[in-house]
Amino acid sequence: MSQSHRVNDGGRTQSGIDTTVAHNARVWDFWLGGKDNYQIDREIGERIRQMVPHIDAVARADRAFLARATRFLAGEAGIRQFLDIGTGLPTANNTHEVAQATAPESRIVYVDNDPLVLVHARALLTSNPEGATDYIEADLREPEKILSQAARTLDFDKPIAIMLLGVVNFIPDTGQAQTIIDRLLAAVPAGSYLALTHPTTELGGEGNVEAMKFYNEHATPKICARTGAEIGRFVEQLELVEPGLVSCAMWRAEPNPDGSPPARVPQYGVVGRKP
Repeated sequence: MSQSHRVNDGGRTQSGIDTTVAHNARVWDFWLGGKDNYQIDREIGERIRQMVPHIDAVARADRAFLARATRFLAGEAGIRQFLDIGTGLPTANNTHEVAQATAPESRIVYVDNDPLVLVHARALLTSNPEGATDYIEADLREPEKILSQAARTLDFDKPIAIMLLGVVNFIPDTGQAQTIIDRLLAAVPAGSYLALTHPTTELGGEGNVEAMKFYNEHATPKICARTGAEIGRFVEQLELVEPGLVSCAMWRAEPNPDGSPPARVPQYGVVGRKP
């Protein structure tokens, strides 16, 4: 355990991280095989894994979607600016790594409200010299704060890709979520993009209801699932990039070595362009 992780009495680290309650970013890290998690995160993560055996595949599929979407945005779409909200803990193929591998001059702003992510933010700030990265400590529910601070690094007169991967599901009020997404999209010019993933009880996830209930009773922040129709309304003002709103595992994914399509997971993924 590093100095920044050392636990004080009461179950809090020197960085103010509560190690007595499971947190989504750390549980997600556990499912991805990472090491930035605590015993409580592993216990809750393992219980959910027993209830939903494919949960690790969901986490991997969401992360792979991030890489494919970012490569598309930096490559085919020509985007050079990224606003990644709900960043999560650094792992392989972070947004700036993928984007700058295609376009070294890319500029990326990360946003998260988890103190453990803040501890590791320096890993997110290792930009190519031609580009730039920044980190904002904020919540998705604070769009004005995010937009004003992101303007230190991003030019809002030029297209920006807004990345909302596995984060809108922490806002259970669908009307509030829609208002936030609309506000973010209103701040960026035509030619900008939105990439979004969101859990669902569709796409084979019908059995996830009890697991999600268990998670909400034992971890933070609380999570919700939405239908494809509900998620579709978040992006109805956008021109959807083919193949549209699909399981994130199937969005522009390569077939398996035997030629079969990738197995879908109960997590929607979509990329859309602001006309």
